Amino acid sequence: MVLKTFGWSFAVTALGLVAAVLYDGWTAFSLVAILCVLEISLSFDNAVVNAGILKKMNAFWQRIFLTIGILIAVFGMRLVFPVVIVAVSASLGPVEAVELAFNDKEKYEQLVTDAHASIAAFGGMFLLMIFLDFIFEDRDVKWLGWLERPLAKLGKVDMLSVCISLIVLLISAVFLAPEAHTHSGPQDKTETVLLSGIAGLITYLVVGGLSGYFENKLEEQEEREHEAEEAARKSGKRVTALQVGGKAAFFMFLYLEVLDASFSFDGVIGAFAITNDIVLMAIGLGVGAMYVRSLTVYLVRQGTLDDYVYLEHGAHYAIGALATLLLITIRFEINELITGFIGVALIGWSFWSSVQRNRRLAAEDEKARPHSEAGV
Repeated sequence: MVLKTFGWSFAVTALGLVAAVLYDGWTAFSLVAILCVLEISLSFDNAVVNAGILKKMNAFWQRIFLTIGILIAVFGMRLVFPVVIVAVSASLGPVEAVELAFNDKEKYEQLVTDAHASIAAFGGMFLLMIFLDFIFEDRDVKWLGWLERPLAKLGKVDMLSVCISLIVLLISAVFLAPEAHTHSGPQDKTETVLLSGIAGLITYLVVGGLSGYFENKLEEQEEREHEAEEAARKSGKRVTALQVGGKAAFFMFLYLEVLDASFSFDGVIGAFAITNDIVLMAIGLGVGAMYVRSLTVYLVRQGTLDDYVYLEHGAHYAIGALATLLLITIRFEINELITGFIGVALIGWSFWSSVQRNRRLAAEDEKARPHSEAGV
């Protein structure tokens, strides 16, 4: 099972490391290995959240997620995205930006750094909305009940997540937006942060809204299918499964890709602390992205989220922490190791809580069993 799920990741790792050695020797090998670890550690929470969405999709769309999805993740976010943000922020053409990435790496890195406020505001707001919508929903399973119960009551207020997000964005723009020093003098980035944050919020509402709409349609169709199967069984007719419509899966796939893009912001920016070589960045982060994809599918096929029910909670709290840290980095520098550690710590805590819960339920079942047998 492990080899089947992670086989492509192992193969891409080997190819990536060989390519790094051929490209720039053993130093490049070391840098690519570090970037792989960085991407995996920063994106483990991404895999858990992805698994919660992916388990609702059929086998065909899971394969699409692993094939076309990984191409978007590797080439789109890890290779094209850094070039695009340089092109937009520096008002360069795409060809000029690519030439700059290969021929003037120091200037390229500086341009990406200058665009960080926009990236952090966009990604921070998108991830913050995911976190708020999760904690304001009334769920049957609660991890930190003392916190989640009152938040679920507050969540009954319409548009509360959007209101809080806009307040956070306004505070971030006023107090965290840095002053950029350009050739024409100091330039306030308040407006840039506001526009980028609103763009992130709109992206979440559009993509998340479409995904939720078609997910509801999918659930209605599955319910009709189940009723048809029950009626067929009662009448003695042959049961034929209906095919699930593709729109729901498509928009869920689209939502997954935007989600992955938001998660990858910190990895792409953090990679510049290790190297400013776009080729090594693409190889290292791309290999790491492969493992995140494989881990997502592994969690789905093993039913890990069903067995360890608090994992999804831990991942969403990690998203909230990442969103907060991204917004703080609009002005202040935070080491990527801190970001990765917080995410892993929250997921590890939720996993341990799930194990404790399973043990407690097993013990309660064991105590109840003798009584039921005695009653018989």
